[in-house]
Amino acid sequence: MSSAAISFYGGVDPDTGKVIEKGHPLEGRSVAGRVLVMPVGKGSTVGSYVLYRMARQGTAPAAILCGSCDTVVAVGAILGDIPCVDRLDPGGIGDGVVVTVRGEEVVVGE
Repeated sequence: MSSAAISFYGGVDPDTGKVIEKGHPLEGRSVAGRVLVMPVGKGSTVGSYVLYRMARQGTAPAAILCGSCDTVVAVGAILGDIPCVDRLDPGGIGDGVVVTVRGEEVVVGE
């Protein structure tokens, strides 16, 4: 769970999936293969293509859950075939909590 927005262009290393933005709460941690919960995305439209590249390389998040999904993340998720849920209240979803995404349904704790 990230309390801060993430930019996939310049904030995440697409080759490793690690957050590289200095001072970000997830700095040094990998989003690859994990369910990423964040309030909103940020950054350039190039971030959509970075997400697509990450999906092709196997370094993308398994799913993205957003409080308010911006168009950059939405387009990147569509291009990369990454499940993405918008307008999700992240309450109760912390680090290490198991989250299952089934279509538009998000199941916490299974």
